[in-house]
Amino acid sequence: MTPGPDNNAMTDSPNNWPVRAVDAGDAAAIARIYNHYIQTTVITFEEQTLSDAAMAQRIADVSALGLPWLVAEENGQLLGYAYATRWKPRTAYRYSVEITVYMAPGSAGKGLGTALYAELFRRLRALGVHAAVGGIALPNEASIALHEKVGMKKIGEFEQIGFKQGRWLNVGYWQIVFDDNAEQTAAAEQR
Repeated sequence: MTPGPDNNAMTDSPNNWPVRAVDAGDAAAIARIYNHYIQTTVITFEEQTLSDAAMAQRIADVSALGLPWLVAEENGQLLGYAYATRWKPRTAYRYSVEITVYMAPGSAGKGLGTALYAELFRRLRALGVHAAVGGIALPNEASIALHEKVGMKKIGEFEQIGFKQGRWLNVGYWQIVFDDNAEQTAAAEQR
């Protein structure tokens, strides 16, 4: 998969949130958002906060794969981000990705997650991605609602798979299959 045209262009989402490709200068703001979730929630299973440099490396790693990492902002303030990475390293998974979205504290419920996922899905389709999967630490009604709003369906749940903040946690998985890419992918593979 290679980046499509206008990968860095700013787009207005259906909710008029400006969404654009990440740049190196966003690492500190993204680290602040993510570290909030590491420290105060079970939404991520990481338990140690990340430095700005570590986040910059993660962004570089996703970019090196040719996959999108997007941010949404208002008045120059980064309010959320979403990205895709490989689902698994085995080659048969090459058309599948894992996706994630995080919003700055106080930014949820404004359509930001929907806007980020809409643009992420548009770019993933353009790259020929066939399936996207998102994991949700349960319970998390807001995240479930977002994933189902954008067309994802629950496909499974691991019970007591993680341990954080003194309790065992389940993780559910939601998936969307971009059917419009099925014939294109099959044709490309037969060449």
